[in-house]
Amino acid sequence: MRFLFPVLLLTVAFGHIRIFESDEKIEDIGEEEYYGLEDFASVNKFDVHIHINTEEDFFIAQAQADNFRFLDIVDDRPFGLPMDEQQKLAMLHLKNFPKRMVFATTFSVDDWGNEKWSENTIEQLKKSFSEGAVAVKIWKNIGMDLRDENGKFVMVDDARLDPILDFLETNNISLLGHNGEPRDCWLPLDEMTFSQGYYSAHPEYHMYLHPEYPSYQDQIDARDHMLEKHPNLTFMGAHLGSLEWSLDELAKRLDRYPNMHVDLTRLSNLKLHAFNDRQKTRDFFIKYQDRLIYGTDSQINTTENPTAFKKKIHDRWLREWKFYVTDEQINLKDYGDFKGLQLPTEVVDKIYAKNALRILGLQNWVSKPE
Repeated sequence: MRFLFPVLLLTVAFGHIRIFESDEKIEDIGEEEYYGLEDFASVNKFDVHIHINTEEDFFIAQAQADNFRFLDIVDDRPFGLPMDEQQKLAMLHLKNFPKRMVFATTFSVDDWGNEKWSENTIEQLKKSFSEGAVAVKIWKNIGMDLRDENGKFVMVDDARLDPILDFLETNNISLLGHNGEPRDCWLPLDEMTFSQGYYSAHPEYHMYLHPEYPSYQDQIDARDHMLEKHPNLTFMGAHLGSLEWSLDELAKRLDRYPNMHVDLTRLSNLKLHAFNDRQKTRDFFIKYQDRLIYGTDSQINTTENPTAFKKKIHDRWLREWKFYVTDEQINLKDYGDFKGLQLPTEVVDKIYAKNALRILGLQNWVSKPE
């Protein structure tokens, strides 16, 4: 049994593609095939970063219409729905739409410091896996909220987390990590590139206002050290691994940690990279095509106008498809116009589905009528 991903080329373009032969040399391999906007609905796709916060199923109806499957992520955040409520909703939708979605569970740190914390946490994770979870999410509260009995921040490479990570590593369970924040978080609002809205609304996470907290580099170093300690852990760094500001820095980590992958949820930063140097950005995608995973970080909340919400979701998915698969003009607000990346179909298929299914162990996930 396996998930089928037919390549339906309603509109096929041909051209030349350059791929990395080494870090220094790029080789022309001739003609390649490309998708067009017309292929959006016919290609099977997967959004690896969704948060469903409602019992309503309008989002899933839109996912069906747009040929998307997705990962619903539960996390341990101090605002919005508590993690237990998030997981109940995930299990409800999984029961009703088992071939449209899967979910990632998480764990609480409320009982941190209890000598049985790791043992109890592993038991809780086992229960979640028995209920259908396929991965685990670790959130930025570790590194930016949680403190130990001495008032010291607990970072993601803390030895007390090792039993949890060992368990995931041994059982080949993927870890999704939102570790740290974009580098903008440590800048004044008027010096940020794209993040002003979020940090205006959440000053508690605006690290420029909290210089006594761990630095940006502290967060990245702790995440990197965690990966060094757990080299066989299948890891997906949310939001471009919090290295959204530099493709070079991200490439260094992908080279250093062969089991590290990243989702593409900070699209504005990717568009800025393409605006500044389209060829370098395109070459990055081609070189690391097995390590990049499409996602949107969409928050699905109760709404009085599901039709408008569904249109907003559809328009976003289609707009991002245009960026990846065509060379049409794209506008980046406050910067200007540039051409889309027009990635080859093989690369698009990996980024939009195959990588996620492999990383989440869903290669045998069967697609049946719903």
